[in-house]
Amino acid sequence: MTISTLNNIDRVNLLLDDAYLRRTSNLPESIEIAKEALQISKHIKDKASIGMSLNQLSLYYMINSEFEKSMDHSREAIEYFTTLKDERGVANANYNIGSIHYKTNNYHIGLTYLIKALKVYRKYNDLYNQSKVEKAVGTIYEYIGDTYNAFKSYKSSILAARKILNLDLESNVYNNLSGLLLKKKLNKFAMRSIAHSIAIKKETKDIRGYGFAIYGRGKVYFATGEYEKSETDFIEAITIHKRIGENMGVAMGLRKLGKLYFTLGHLEKAEEAIKEGLHLSIRFQMSMIKIKNYHLLYLINKKKNDTEKALEYLEIYLREKEAVINTQTLKVIEDYELINRMNALENEALLQKIKQKSIDKKNRAEQRSMRIKQQFLSIMSHEIRTPLNAITTIISILDDKVKEENKELLQSLEFASNNLINIVNDILDFTKLDSKKSKLELHNSNLGELCEKVMNLHSSLAKDKGLDLVLESNVPKDRGYLIDQTKISQILTNLIGNAIKFTERGSVGFNVELLEEDENYDTIKFAVSDTGEGISEQDLAEVFESFTQVKPILTRKQGGTGLGLAIVKRLVELHNSEIKVNSREQEGSEFYFILKLEKGEKIVATKKSSYDELKDKHVLLAEDTPINSMLFKKLLSNWGIITDHVVNGKEAVEFAKNKKYDFILMDIHMPEMDGLDATRLIRTVDNFNRNTPVFAVTADVMASENKSDLKLFNGILWKPIEIDKLYSSLVKTIKN
Repeated sequence: MTISTLNNIDRVNLLLDDAYLRRTSNLPESIEIAKEALQISKHIKDKASIGMSLNQLSLYYMINSEFEKSMDHSREAIEYFTTLKDERGVANANYNIGSIHYKTNNYHIGLTYLIKALKVYRKYNDLYNQSKVEKAVGTIYEYIGDTYNAFKSYKSSILAARKILNLDLESNVYNNLSGLLLKKKLNKFAMRSIAHSIAIKKETKDIRGYGFAIYGRGKVYFATGEYEKSETDFIEAITIHKRIGENMGVAMGLRKLGKLYFTLGHLEKAEEAIKEGLHLSIRFQMSMIKIKNYHLLYLINKKKNDTEKALEYLEIYLREKEAVINTQTLKVIEDYELINRMNALENEALLQKIKQKSIDKKNRAEQRSMRIKQQFLSIMSHEIRTPLNAITTIISILDDKVKEENKELLQSLEFASNNLINIVNDILDFTKLDSKKSKLELHNSNLGELCEKVMNLHSSLAKDKGLDLVLESNVPKDRGYLIDQTKISQILTNLIGNAIKFTERGSVGFNVELLEEDENYDTIKFAVSDTGEGISEQDLAEVFESFTQVKPILTRKQGGTGLGLAIVKRLVELHNSEIKVNSREQEGSEFYFILKLEKGEKIVATKKSSYDELKDKHVLLAEDTPINSMLFKKLLSNWGIITDHVVNGKEAVEFAKNKKYDFILMDIHMPEMDGLDATRLIRTVDNFNRNTPVFAVTADVMASENKSDLKLFNGILWKPIEIDKLYSSLVKTIKN
C-alpha cells in the first residue's frame, strides 16, 4: 500500500467522521460528503473504505426515507464486508436493512436483521451500537403491541448508553419511552420522560434529535388537552425536520398536526396538513403513516358531509391496511417464536452475568483472604525467626567454648530451638503448598550424602530413646540426581521424625531401593518403617489430613502441629508421586513412595570447610536488630572478616558510596529504608559497590514471592542462619 493510498484512506475517514457529525443538523450535506468518500474509496480500490462509505450512505438515505437507495447501498456493503470477513461491517449493514424494514412496516423481517446485528455487537461488547439496536427492537415491540418487551428493550438501550456516557443515545430512548407511557395513559411520567429527552438534546445540540423530542412533547400536550402548546411543538418539529431534510420526521409531524386540527374542528387546516403528509408517505413508502393519513382523510370528509370522498378514502384505507395485515402482521405472529428465542437468550445472558458476578465476588474475597494470610505469615515468620536466629547463632558460637557439664544444657536449648523452628516451618511450608505456589527447584545432588545427613540429624534423638536407626541403600554412592534437596529432606525428615516420635522401643528403618534404571532415569523407592504403636484402620483414612492428630491433644505424649504428614503428602504429589502407608496397631508402620529421578553428573564428596578462606575480607552488614547484629559480627570475626555495621537501608546506601566491600549482607525489613529499596539504589546509583555481591538476609519467608525483587540479590539467606550455608555462599562469590 502506497503513501498516497494511506493518505486517501485517512481522507476518507475524516470525510465520514464529518458526515456523521452533520447528520443531526444537515442531512443533505452528510449525504454529499459520504458520496465524496465513496468516490475516493472506489478510486483507490480499498474494500474496507468502500464498505464503510456505503454503510454511511445507507444510513443517511434510511434517515431521509429514501429506502430503496438505502437498501441497495447496504446490500452492496455486505458484499465487501463478507469478502473481508468483517463481522461488524456486516452488522452495521444489517442494522440499516432492519431499520428500513420496520419503518416500512415489515416488522418480522426488520426484527430478524436487527437480531443478527445485535448478536455481533454483543460479541464485541459494542455498547454504542447495542444501544441503537435495542431501541429499534423496542420500537418494533411497541408497534406490535408487546408493551412488556418494549419496556425491557428500552431499558437495555438506556443502560448500554449510560455505560459509555452517551447522552444522545440515552435521550433518543427517553423519547420512545415517553410515547409508550402515553399509550399506557401514564401522562405524567410520559411528560417527565420527554422533558428529560429535550433537556439532553439542548445540551448535546443534536438538532435532529431535538426535533423528534419536541414532536414527542407535542404528543403529550395533545393527550393532556393542552392544544395550543401541542400545535406549537408540532409546527416547530416540522420546521426543524424540513430544514435538515428529515422526511420521516416531517411526515410524522404533519399527521399529528392534522389530527390535532381535526380534533379542534379546523377541517381545512387538517386536510391541508394530512395531504402534505400523505404525499411524503407515498413518495417514501411510509406504509403506516400513509394508512393513518387515509383514515384521517376519511374522517375529515365524513365530518364535512362529503360522502363520496369519504367512502373513497375509506376504501383505500381498508385496502392498504388489509395488505399490510396480510403480508406483515400475520408473519409477525408466525415468527413471534423468534422474539421468544431472543428473550430466552437475553435471560440466559443475564443469568450468566449474575453467576459470573458471584464467582468474581468469591474470587475477590479469596484473594483478599490470601493477602491477609500472607501479610500475617510475613509478620509472624519475621517476628519469630528473628529471635530464633539469635538463639541458634549463640548456640553455634558457644558450642566449642562451654565446659563439659554445660554441654547438656546447650544441647537441650538447641533441641528446643530446633523444635520451634520446625513448628514455624511446618506452618509456613503448608501454607505455601496449600496455595499451590511451591515449585521444585532441581539441582545436581548426591542422594546418598543427602540421606546420610537426614539420618545424622535424627541419630541423637533415636539414641536418646534407645532406638536403632538403620539406613539401607543400594544406590551408588557417587551417583548424582537432579533433585530439590530441600523438599526431599522435608519429606524424609518428617517421616523419620514421626517414626522416632511414635516408637518407644525397637527400631526405625530407612530404606532407599533402586528399582529400575536406564540411561537417563532411575526409579527409586523410599521407605521409612518403625516398630511403634501403629495406626488404626479408622485413623489411616485421616492421617494425611492437615492439622490431624491420631491421639487427642490432651492425652498424647508427642508435640507438633499435625501438619507433618499433610506436608509430606503435598510434597510427594509435587514430585508426581503418591505417599502410601501400611500399618498394624502395636506392630508398627511403613510409609513409602516412589520417585523417577533424572540422572546428573557424578559427585565427589567435599571436605568440611576450615573457615579460613574469608580472612581479611570486608563485609557491609545491614541489620536493625541489636542482638542479631552483635552475633553476626561475632560470627564473621571468627572467620577473619572485617565488618561495617549499619541499622537501616539509608545508611547502607551511604556506606556503599564511600567504600568498596567484598560482599553485602542486607536485611529485608529495616526502618527508614528497607533492604529492597537500598539494594535497588546500590545497583543503580553510581557508587563503589554496583557489582558487589549482595545477599538478602531475612526471617520473612514470604519475601521469596516476588521474583523480580529477588533478582536484585546474589542469593537469599534465611533466618535462623545456617552457618555452613552462609560461609559457603560467601566463599562461592569470591571464587567466581
